[in-house]
Amino acid sequence: MSGPEGRAETPGTGWTRRCSRRDTGGHSAGGHSAGGHDVVPRGAHATTAPTAPATPPALNPGTANPADNPADNPAAADSTATNPNPAAMVPPTPASAAPEPGTDQGMEWERAVELIRAADEVCLACHVAPDGDALGSMLALGQALRALGKRCLASFGEPFRVPAILRFLPGQELLVEPDRMPEEPALMVSLDAAGQSRLGSLAARAGRAGALIVVDHHASNTGFGGVRLVDPDAAATAVLVEELIRRLGVPLDGAIAEGLYAGLASDTGSFKYPCTTPEVHDLAGRLLTAGVRPEAVSRELWDRAPFGYLQVLAGALARARLERDAADGRGLVWTTIARADRDSRDVPYDQLEGVIDQLRRTDEAEVAVVLKETDKGEWYVSTRAKGAVDVGRACVELGGGGHRTAAAFTMGGEPAWIIDRLRAALRLPGDAD
Repeated sequence: MSGPEGRAETPGTGWTRRCSRRDTGGHSAGGHSAGGHDVVPRGAHATTAPTAPATPPALNPGTANPADNPADNPAAADSTATNPNPAAMVPPTPASAAPEPGTDQGMEWERAVELIRAADEVCLACHVAPDGDALGSMLALGQALRALGKRCLASFGEPFRVPAILRFLPGQELLVEPDRMPEEPALMVSLDAAGQSRLGSLAARAGRAGALIVVDHHASNTGFGGVRLVDPDAAATAVLVEELIRRLGVPLDGAIAEGLYAGLASDTGSFKYPCTTPEVHDLAGRLLTAGVRPEAVSRELWDRAPFGYLQVLAGALARARLERDAADGRGLVWTTIARADRDSRDVPYDQLEGVIDQLRRTDEAEVAVVLKETDKGEWYVSTRAKGAVDVGRACVELGGGGHRTAAAFTMGGEPAWIIDRLRAALRLPGDAD
């Protein structure tokens, strides 16, 4: 969920300067697939009424719900990453505004550190179809844990395929296929997942974990897990992971920093969204000092695509429709990308996220929507707003979730029918039909 009702039962850290999505518009969305902020407890279908995600117990004995995935064929990840400056090391930076010892927030951090220090093996999981923040944060934490001498396994639910634009990230040797993760991990850390179901095929293992630490920044976080480092006002999950690494006493090297920078840059839209605070720039500066080359990361995340993508984009823009009266008169622009459109150009599904960034530039529309047909024949509906309309609320109503200005849901049926339902959900409460 988005807004106050989407906060976790136990909010996370209060150590960072706030950037409220409710007040400023938060993630104004965008980026390539590395920067996608869609948060979807998937499962809404055309033939059945969507149901709101159930609130899991405060601790971790529950059983997870399976999540639908946007594609069918798993593929092993390959790593083309190199450490841009392995010699650069940045010692942990003290946090001047860390929670006071003994407070609820401070105790959550203390419990997380204690659990990790006591563990021999730590299993890491991020949400299905990972973006730059999810995968970058997970691999950064995994490398930090390895530096502490921990055995570390990292994975995400099927389809187990690293998006092409994220294959530069260091640490992918830690990745294992989800069925190779322990059935009952002693300690598991969930990263950038708003709900347990977002872990896909790893959700059941998370439910059986001896201890589950949740690190997340989504307002729609359901409050799952036993130890929750959840801060809806953090600019990215990478911000929270950097704090956890600092508390574990691991210095930043170039490889760890690159994963964190990819997450931070992705979820701040390359440092242009309202959640880009002075503290965000301070963190970015420390990551650059550790050896990150920002021009190299930016090229991988935003500035490259196969030629076929340009053809798919051209078709999507040609099909775009503008509805000036929708969204309470603020305007709606939307388009579709069928599976046949991308298959004919040999463009993988994970290459499509950048389409919405072109659509959302429309001056006459507050809300932009791209319906992308998945390999299962459903439609993954990405929504973006500029701040005046809460698309997160609308997507929750349709069985999905996300942020106020960036959210999504999955649904079966014809695109026109789905848009009709979204158009109705975008009406402000109390609006007449």
